Amino acid sequence: MTPSKPIGDILLDVRDLSVEFAGPQGAIRVIDKLSFDLRAGETLCIAGESGSGKSVTALSLMGLLPKPGGRIAGGSAQFLGRDLFKLDEAAMSALRGNEISMIFQEPMTSLNPVISIGTQLTEGLVRHLGLSQKDAQKRALEALEAVRMSEPQRRLKQYPHELSGGMRQRVMIAMAMAAKPKILIADEPTTALDVTIQAQILELMATLQRETGTAIIMITHDMGVVAELADRVVVMKKGEAVERGETAAIFAHQTHPYTKALLAAVPSFNQGAAAPKAPDVASAKPIIEVKDLIVRFDVKGGLLQRVQQRVHAVEKVSFDLKPGETLALVGESGCGKSTTGKALMHLVPSSGAIHIEGEAEGKKSTAELKAIRRRVQMIFQDPLASLDPRMNVGDLVMEPLVIHNIGTTASRREKAAELFRRVGLTPEQMARFPHEFSGGQRQRICIARALALNPKAIVADECVSALDVSIQAQILELMTELQDELGVAYLFISHDMAVVERISHRVAVMQLGQIVEMGPTRAVLGNPQHAYTKKLLSAVPIPDPARRHSEEWQRDRKRIEGEVPSPFRPVDYTPDYVTFRDLGGGHLVAA
Repeated sequence: MTPSKPIGDILLDVRDLSVEFAGPQGAIRVIDKLSFDLRAGETLCIAGESGSGKSVTALSLMGLLPKPGGRIAGGSAQFLGRDLFKLDEAAMSALRGNEISMIFQEPMTSLNPVISIGTQLTEGLVRHLGLSQKDAQKRALEALEAVRMSEPQRRLKQYPHELSGGMRQRVMIAMAMAAKPKILIADEPTTALDVTIQAQILELMATLQRETGTAIIMITHDMGVVAELADRVVVMKKGEAVERGETAAIFAHQTHPYTKALLAAVPSFNQGAAAPKAPDVASAKPIIEVKDLIVRFDVKGGLLQRVQQRVHAVEKVSFDLKPGETLALVGESGCGKSTTGKALMHLVPSSGAIHIEGEAEGKKSTAELKAIRRRVQMIFQDPLASLDPRMNVGDLVMEPLVIHNIGTTASRREKAAELFRRVGLTPEQMARFPHEFSGGQRQRICIARALALNPKAIVADECVSALDVSIQAQILELMTELQDELGVAYLFISHDMAVVERISHRVAVMQLGQIVEMGPTRAVLGNPQHAYTKKLLSAVPIPDPARRHSEEWQRDRKRIEGEVPSPFRPVDYTPDYVTFRDLGGGHLVAA
């Protein structure tokens, strides 16, 4: 059983918070008379979709509303006898990072790109806690170890651009937790993390609470995270609190239609039972055949910039993908799943054999390779980063047709209009720019662009991980409809097992660059045979608050403990390649 944690007196009391932003036609109210309180040792989750006002609430409490433009239009926030909204900048600066810390959603924009990770971790400890540089370095190292960072000593000397997105988010969490604040505001802190890391971070936050009495305001759209961590929930919609209460009560009996819709959209994990029926492709020829794919990166250093280490990103990976089929590649950050997808698109150098509809990609002219690659397109994780902000979205969708010299200007525009309609947008929106759309709409635009060349296969790299659950459900439904209609195949790269179960026909589990288990979704998720697969499934957040008090939950948490292995190897390292046992029905597991 999880030890019960003491809930103390009210630490923060927010009353009638109203926030306005300046607009062309005057002030726009984005939060309207929001009230809630937070007790010492308590976790309060503020849940809702993008645009509901969750993050603006957090920025208001930290005194970080964008200026000019954003302002507190009314209300109060009493923290230990002080109204946060009436403190001057010097007083707020003393509070931030010391008594109240915040973990931001986008770590790359929150970390200084020209300062090392170690310096960024220690500067707050020296300033707020008065630690010596040596003690601050020791505390920073402990903080990185606590968030399960591989090679923490090495990370202290690195810069943000040298770390993956998941690693950068762990650095942000370590920075916020290092000073052991009274209140920790976490704005979507686990969105970019793998399920195992997410589970450990949530457990870490719970441990911090038990040890220090820190109160947590968790801002999230993931109701599985709410169920695992929250004592109470405030559900927000368009700047207003539409429902609030104890977590168990909210999950058992929702009174507001919005809360019901939010919970209904959560993809539940059913151990593979909810997997879609596999298409009959036994006699079909594969669109993609991959044999012994290897991707390695040299790490240079020293005065002469010699190769000192090598990252073994992908090691002898083999699979095929048939028409109308979805194969999911799953695993933790650094396992090689995204690198595998990029290798198919020739975005990273690789060795091994890749055949597209029987044609090998090697030893071809540029024109021949261009023709082959038309058959495989890619949807990236961050739609805003993959759309040129200077081009309108209509031109962006037409761009592949221009590159491959297909059709006339009129026929391209007609094709783009048809694609916009197909993905649930309107041709009238083609003149707009990427920043004028929501995250879900931008991802639809990326799907439309991927479909422009009528590809036989699409590589979807974490294409729904950053979206709200309701938008996520719409995108997955759209992808399924397009697959049924067009027969397109998907290589679906994800760390979200509930999403994988919902869309994939087969699953390949990757660990340290190699596939360790592969087979039909129902078999792999319903009857996992490899220890690593069991570990991944144990970490899936289940939207059931009662589960966190069960012995099964405690057993699962023990299973996901341990250090993330490093992919860095000596130059002369020779990998041990896995051999498979065939369990029947296409279910293979590393021996």
